[in-house]
Amino acid sequence: MCDTPNPGGPRDVCTARDEQTRVTPDGAAWLASAGAYPRSTLALWEERPDAPVVLPCGSAFDVVSAPAVFGRRMVDRLWTEGPGSGPVAAFRGRMLLFAPPGTAQRLPSLLHWEEFGRTAAIPPLLCHGTGDAVTVPAPITADGSPARPDARWLVAPDTRHPWLPGPEILLWAAVRAARAAVRISIFPRADQGAKVYDVGRRR
Repeated sequence: MCDTPNPGGPRDVCTARDEQTRVTPDGAAWLASAGAYPRSTLALWEERPDAPVVLPCGSAFDVVSAPAVFGRRMVDRLWTEGPGSGPVAAFRGRMLLFAPPGTAQRLPSLLHWEEFGRTAAIPPLLCHGTGDAVTVPAPITADGSPARPDARWLVAPDTRHPWLPGPEILLWAAVRAARAAVRISIFPRADQGAKVYDVGRRR
């Protein structure tokens, strides 16, 4: 049973969470469009909805990969203080934030300009663009549970043209997450991981 409070508005929190983590047919079509053979990808997912797929970056999207905890803080900043996020996935201890093509080339220079990498406590962000590929989690299985506990959608794609945060917005989120990390107690609240994002705020 879902009884988490919903500070973002009157929407039913269980419905919002379900919408976030379920890849819609339009969202799957957007993901598949990144590859050379989108119909084959969609056919694979139709036959095996529990199958992660490797997709190239640089055409439909770039991906910024962060360690799970820091990436979650970035997403929190985007939703609580910023414009929201595009699709976000957790995969094998990393948080994958989907961004517009070109972000992988632009964001590192912005981070360097901010002297972001000089603090050892701040983890490096991996930027995947043209020439790179990432493994994306499978769509949600028929029973509504993630196919794998270490590969799941935190904010699932639900449209053929999702809004994606650009490099400047991701820089802002990274800086805010770094500042928040300094203030967070070593004994976090028990409910710190129970985040529900109102997908209606996405542009």
